[in-house]
Amino acid sequence: MTAAVSTPLGVDGLLAEARSTYQRVTADEAKQASAAGAVIVDIRPAWLRTEEIPGALIIERNHLEWRLDPGSSARVEQATADQRWIIVCQEGYASSLAAESVRRLGLDVTDVVGGIAAWREAGLDLVIGPTDVGRFVASESEGGTS
Repeated sequence: MTAAVSTPLGVDGLLAEARSTYQRVTADEAKQASAAGAVIVDIRPAWLRTEEIPGALIIERNHLEWRLDPGSSARVEQATADQRWIIVCQEGYASSLAAESVRRLGLDVTDVVGGIAAWREAGLDLVIGPTDVGRFVASESEGGTS
């Protein structure tokens, strides 16, 4: 039996659908939420991280769900059921798709409208990257990677 193929949405449709499942935040709102205990997660690959948000947890996109799921054996220390997550990418597109995926795990997650570019434009602190501060590096022996 073959599964029915749904009508293609296109990338704009995927983004709109993903973003309809949660409330996105501005860079200023993300900084305030971080001060109140939310964890900012930068999902960009190292080659894009020429600037980073101080204290952000670095988890590249292909590891994200395994690291944030509190039930995963590959989770990060901060991965608890009540943790608030704020995902950031370069311009706020990949982070929207990632946030929707993480939401499906039952977690409290959002992303930053405009990504790091908006953070920079808001005049918020950035450090030269890529750094190892707050970085989570997966080894080949850990589960949940592909």
